Amino acid sequence: MASPVGCEHYVRSCLLKAPCCGKLYVCRLCHDAEENHEMDRFKVREVQCSECQTVQEAQQTCQQCDVNFGEYYCDICHLFDKNKKQYHCQPCGICRIGPREKYFHCEKCNLCLAQDLRGNHKCVENVSRQNCPVCMEDIHTSRIGAHVLPCGHLLHKTCFDDMVRTGAYRCPLCMHSACSMEYHWKQIDKEISLSPMPTEYQGATVKILCNDCQTHCTVPFHVLGMKCTGCGSYNTAQDGGLIQQQQGGEQQQQQQGEEQEEEEQQQEEEEEEQQQEEEEEQEDIETDTEPEQPPTPH
Repeated sequence: MASPVGCEHYVRSCLLKAPCCGKLYVCRLCHDAEENHEMDRFKVREVQCSECQTVQEAQQTCQQCDVNFGEYYCDICHLFDKNKKQYHCQPCGICRIGPREKYFHCEKCNLCLAQDLRGNHKCVENVSRQNCPVCMEDIHTSRIGAHVLPCGHLLHKTCFDDMVRTGAYRCPLCMHSACSMEYHWKQIDKEISLSPMPTEYQGATVKILCNDCQTHCTVPFHVLGMKCTGCGSYNTAQDGGLIQQQQGGEQQQQQQGEEQEEEEQQQEEEEEEQQQEEEEEQEDIETDTEPEQPPTPH
């Protein structure tokens, strides 16, 4: 459980005395993995030296043998570790891996971000206080780095890498594209130009909603994708069925009905004419066969 060089999580020469159960562990993560409860790092008051086993007040150097418990020590988080240029961020409430000058704390996101994101990211209030939407684990206090998506949502860096590796390219929360897709959209343009739709679908249109710019538009239907007229993205969702195809079917049915009515009417007229001709012929026959009358006497 413990050694003079620490554990798999931290390099340190002391054990923390858990304020919850009184047991000794190298770090809170080792404690949480073994126990059915979590250690509150901020309530740690005592540590045990891994060299001389002296239990003492939490501090950076052993009061008995002068061994250094860790190159870095935070007396708020009670974090002992080798020097990784850590710093304690007061608004975040925890220690971060630095150096400090490469990061700034965004007040709205309530998170430390790289300096190149200052004024160059979409703020989402308290975004790091949400769990990672991929693994559903905590982001704010996680030792795994966070990846900021263009939409402002956060994923663990490892979760983002796994997501992209499997071909997923959209934020699990808002469906916005998680990275630049310009090259991919151009490839779809080429594929569509080389793959015309069958005759019965040519001219068919459909309503879509763009997940990237939120534009509602009506575009040509194609099985390979529907392109947003606002931003050119293929990250779109179909809203309803084929519009033109459905209307064309109704018009065709109406036209067929009208043609059938005309044929029936024409047939009726022909039958009436034929019947009239037969009656006239019958009258002529009757007139020719009628016996002559004797002359009227004078």
